Amino acid sequence: MAAFTIYPAIDIRGGKCVRLLQGDYTKETVYGDSPVEMAALFAEQGAEWIHMVDLDGAKEGKRVNDRFVVEAAKQLPVKVQIGGGIRTEDDIVYYLENGVARVILGSAAIARPSFVKEMLKKYGERIAIGIDAKDGFVATEGWLHTSNVKATDLGKELAEAGAQTFIFTDIATDGMLSGPNIQAAVEMARATGKDVIASGGVRSLADLVSLQNHVGDGVAGAIVGKALYTKQFTVAEALKVVQGE
Repeated sequence: MAAFTIYPAIDIRGGKCVRLLQGDYTKETVYGDSPVEMAALFAEQGAEWIHMVDLDGAKEGKRVNDRFVVEAAKQLPVKVQIGGGIRTEDDIVYYLENGVARVILGSAAIARPSFVKEMLKKYGERIAIGIDAKDGFVATEGWLHTSNVKATDLGKELAEAGAQTFIFTDIATDGMLSGPNIQAAVEMARATGKDVIASGGVRSLADLVSLQNHVGDGVAGAIVGKALYTKQFTVAEALKVVQGE
């Protein structure tokens, strides 16, 4: 079976580790004062990747909490992927030159498709495409707006432009501990023919197993946030399950 990767999530707002409910900035819970310490904890438990999001950056359209991301990328024995507030090639270069393994382009995919395609051509697999969907349509700008573009259509178009990795979030499930939208993740993987990392709703080890059962369809990993912070399970336990130990 192809590898299935667990991505512990660290969302940063005001320099702290937080989780939002369905992307709502007014529904925030703070889980830690130091994103880098949280990343170190996940690394100690065996995580190979850390998924980081600059929430302030996503809202303001520029890098805000980048120093924490760079610190984690440079200091820890993990690969870091970052999303939020990445709008220019300078942003991409800044992160890649400072040790970040993969940069996620999200809202730009709708707002500036030609820019995203150019970046895919230039930086290849070091660019991941973040597609956040609400009822099957792409949501943008920190989920504050829903477009009239179907998520799978955008996925197909960007796969043809060279995207190798998609991060697919179903907003309805994010932060809800309600179970992931497996069907939507599988649809995205089949539509693109590329690796899809499922994000949103993972609440149990059983959810991870259910997602992993679709590795053959292209579901290559899961981003896990709230379940780790509310101690439903640990990174170490998640890795054991998906590695069949």
